[in-house]
Amino acid sequence: MLWFACRDPRTPLWLKALAIFVVAYALSPIDLVPDFIPVLGFLDDVILLPVLIWLIVRYLPEPIARDGRVQADAWIALHQTKPVSRMGLFLVLVVWALVAWALWRWWGSD
Repeated sequence: MLWFACRDPRTPLWLKALAIFVVAYALSPIDLVPDFIPVLGFLDDVILLPVLIWLIVRYLPEPIARDGRVQADAWIALHQTKPVSRMGLFLVLVVWALVAWALWRWWGSD
């Protein structure tokens, strides 16, 4: 539903930006609390991501949420799978490749 709602031009820009942040954070190898710290490392993902998703759904205007649900149900009925954004995956990989390259250049410039 959120995938379709974020593609809707009626969705406020700040909600789209928050949704992009949530996806980037979920796919990011960098966390607020590193995962190797026992318990706390995974709690930030378990607590932060659902809260942010709840915020998006909470402030999404009802007509857009309703249309997103209808589109999602129709997509799943037709394709028997959830929608996938290959371009989103590509963009996340490119951003992290650029971050890795910049860090490598910065640390290697001693």
